[in-house]
Amino acid sequence: MRVAVVGATGYTGLELMKILVAHPKVEVAVVTSETYKGQDFSQVFPAFRGIFQKTLQGLEPKTLASEVELAFLCLPHGSSMKVLPALLDAGLKVIDLSGDFRFNDPKVYEKWYHMRHEAPEFLECAVLGFPELFRSAIAQARLLANPGCYVTSVVLALAPILKAQWIHPSPIFADCKSGVTGGGRKPSQRFHYPECNESFSPYSIGQHRHQPEMEEALGAFTSIRPQILFSPHLVPMNRGIISTVYTKVREEKAQALSLEEVYELYTSFYASCPFVRVLLLGEMPNTHNVRGSNFCDIGLVWNSRTGTLVVISALDNLVKGASGQAVQNMNLMAGFPETTGLLRPAEVV
Repeated sequence: MRVAVVGATGYTGLELMKILVAHPKVEVAVVTSETYKGQDFSQVFPAFRGIFQKTLQGLEPKTLASEVELAFLCLPHGSSMKVLPALLDAGLKVIDLSGDFRFNDPKVYEKWYHMRHEAPEFLECAVLGFPELFRSAIAQARLLANPGCYVTSVVLALAPILKAQWIHPSPIFADCKSGVTGGGRKPSQRFHYPECNESFSPYSIGQHRHQPEMEEALGAFTSIRPQILFSPHLVPMNRGIISTVYTKVREEKAQALSLEEVYELYTSFYASCPFVRVLLLGEMPNTHNVRGSNFCDIGLVWNSRTGTLVVISALDNLVKGASGQAVQNMNLMAGFPETTGLLRPAEVV
């Protein structure tokens, strides 16, 4: 399959290139960048010398149809919706890694992203890219809305227990920590080394745009609209997310609940999901064991004294939280085995 990576020089675009150039079923035929247009990709990223050489182009949506079958959009929020109509009209399949098509209702998008949606007619046809939840729909999709990194970590932590209706859907507390690459490659003061090194800081508590995305995805899957209080934190590491999610078990269920029963629920739910690893009882996830991989590790804690089930998930924000999951979705859309090009262990050293 011939593909294009639109916006190939940001963090998600770069991570996508690392995966795609080694993918046995894919040829990266077009790479675009407005910043580095005219330069060779390996000139911008010397690590690709001898592996991938191709000139970075400016984006011309109407010409892509003759060169590729599928386009990955690694563009800033608000930019994808400007180019998507032309790509779909040209017959391409599209995987969008921005937040532009994650909501069905344009008013919800406009409330949280603070901009008018310019292609609302495409929102209802977009499929949310959670392979573990919407595998059949993804296989038929022409427009795929790839989830955000925080959203993936929280949704995978909550989906089994919310679907089983063992917990109260409100309030759910999601306490999440992310590495600095989650803020993107564009320089800003908050991500400047002296500002974030040796510092651990919360931000946008209860106001982050990923919060309604979590609720939207879980509502679409379970028909239960949870209310989540999302508390993101910036951690002085390059990559990785760990989410600790606190849920209150329903009183009638809590009386006889055991951790073994919770473990059985999660292992059964994710039995056919190759990239979700439910850890053995007593084990806790950490970012070290998922760094550079497409795995999400999940750990479970049941506190009977407070009636609280704590679910901890860890993933790499650039891989399972973005580009790896995008390739996983591409595999499903193209009819390839879901794990193609993605079965690699974490970078533990």
